[in-house]
Amino acid sequence: MGFSMIFTVCSALLLLSSSSANAQTASPPSFSPTPAPAPAPDFVNLTDLLTVAGPFHTFLSYLQSTKAIDTFQNQANNTEEGVTIFVPKDSAFSAQKKPSLSNLTADQLKSLILFHGLPHYYSLAEFRNLSLQNPIPTFAGGQYSLNFTDVSGTIHIGSGWTNTKVSSSVHSSDPVAVYQVDKLLLPEAIFGTDIPPTPAPAPAPDIAPAADAPSDVIDGRAAPSSEPKPSSSHRIINWGILIHIVLGISGGFLF
Repeated sequence: MGFSMIFTVCSALLLLSSSSANAQTASPPSFSPTPAPAPAPDFVNLTDLLTVAGPFHTFLSYLQSTKAIDTFQNQANNTEEGVTIFVPKDSAFSAQKKPSLSNLTADQLKSLILFHGLPHYYSLAEFRNLSLQNPIPTFAGGQYSLNFTDVSGTIHIGSGWTNTKVSSSVHSSDPVAVYQVDKLLLPEAIFGTDIPPTPAPAPAPDIAPAADAPSDVIDGRAAPSSEPKPSSSHRIINWGILIHIVLGISGGFLF
């Protein structure tokens, strides 16, 4: 009885020591590393870009006052479509006399500025195919659309009231494209369809070619004199006068 009890206790101790040894030598569970999140893309700050990129202060002022800058920036940052913006130079605003922008309501002014943006990123090369899909909708929506024409690689833009062209690329890297234009894009949805005719260009003055100076030598030969040559009738009259003189003198000697 005593021996069996001792045997049982010894067996239990051996089992406990074996389990402890196994627990110490067992390798910890392996876990696959969690991949690091992809870095966020570097968004283009449109305000900073237009501040330093060129003479676009007037357009930027309208973007900010109408809150259209928020629409364009959100499109660039939070969509896969990107944004394309046509930016008039400051001189385009100073040259805009008729129609005037001062009579527009706040909603019309915002629609005018949104009219300068497309809800998709377009590189210059893509405008060639885009011209086959006219008219192209803008951020202003509805009837606010633009027509594009590719003329030997130059992009022309028509809005009814305006015909202009892309004069330079300010920034073109997906998802933001900014192109400079020389005129404001004026929509018919605001200014109507009674578009004044474009004045015809003034005709070039007619300038008479300068008369060639007389030359004494033509192709190495003496040029003919400009004085009139005596005709044959003059020569006959002169000979007749001479004969009469001679006969008169001869008659005087005879008498």
